[in-house]
Order: sequence, then structure tokens, then C-alpha cells
Amino acid sequence: MIKLTVLYDTPADVEAFDAHYLGTHVPLAQAVPGIEKVEVTRFLPGPDGSAPRFHIMAELYFADADAMGAALATPEGKELGADVANLGGTTATHLVGTVA
Repeated sequence: MIKLTVLYDTPADVEAFDAHYLGTHVPLAQAVPGIEKVEVTRFLPGPDGSAPRFHIMAELYFADADAMGAALATPEGKELGADVANLGGTTATHLVGTVA
């Protein structure tokens, strides 16, 4: 299994980001054929009360690398990719790895 992890920095407008991300972007991800599972984590302050390094983490699971490529190439996958422009320019880090 392959997992695409996306770590989003804290956006300038948290409320607007969360509204669009959770209300539009996540449903778009859930509609992409070939994505087996979508998980979203919103980070909280650390045990010492410090602000988290990232705001939200999305984890998208695929059967394998070919399935990931095929899913992201579908019209739904392309729509998901295009919607990133609506996230207010929030910086994101993308990581791809195998699930052990």
C-alpha cells in the first residue's frame, strides 16, 4: 500500500482555510476513484503548549504506486489538484511512502 501524506502549514486565515478544506477539498479527495482511504488530522498544541509545526495533515491511501498515478490522473483527481489553488496559498509538504 502507498500513502500520500500532505502537511499544510498554518494558513493566514485559519477559519477560511478550514471551511474550504473540510467542506470542499476533502469531499473532492473522497470522490477520487482509486483512493482507498482519506484521513485528516488537525494538529493541537504540543504537551508543553507550543504551537504545532503544521496545521493539518491529510493521508491518502492507494493500493500501489500505479493506482496512485491512475487515481490522480482521473478527472476527479485533476479536479482535486486544481482545487489546491483555492487553499489561499498555504504551503504544503508532500510525502509518498509505503505503509508497513
